[in-house]
Amino acid sequence: MLTNVTYSNPEITRKIDSLVGKPFTLKERIRMGGVGSPPFVIRESSLEIRNLLILDNNRNRCNIELRPGGIIIGFRSLLESFVLAIPYYKLSILKGDLGVCTLHIDHHFMRLETDTRATQKFLVRILNAKAAFSHSTPKFE
Repeated sequence: MLTNVTYSNPEITRKIDSLVGKPFTLKERIRMGGVGSPPFVIRESSLEIRNLLILDNNRNRCNIELRPGGIIIGFRSLLESFVLAIPYYKLSILKGDLGVCTLHIDHHFMRLETDTRATQKFLVRILNAKAAFSHSTPKFE
């Protein structure tokens, strides 16, 4: 689900929470060693995301947040904030060329640079969380 989250909207927050789960509590975040990623550089993306990114001349970057049932990819365009919420059961991670991976859901994708140790470690955390999710049956509200 690609959506604009610049302004607080309870309906959008409810949709995101029902799709990927509510944010982890502070205690869980500390125990996990954080739930946010280092910045990823976006090399390529699907048409709808690309049309948002080309509106400004800044370097295209994104961050990923872990949630109990999926991930949220956040990026900015002009002065607006956008998120792509991906539940684990729809998430596909494809390894491409050296230092590149693709996160894919339905008709949206983002090709990200993973040339630093921190970004590679975070991708391993996503894969482990996805594997743990597939062996459990979470209940979201």
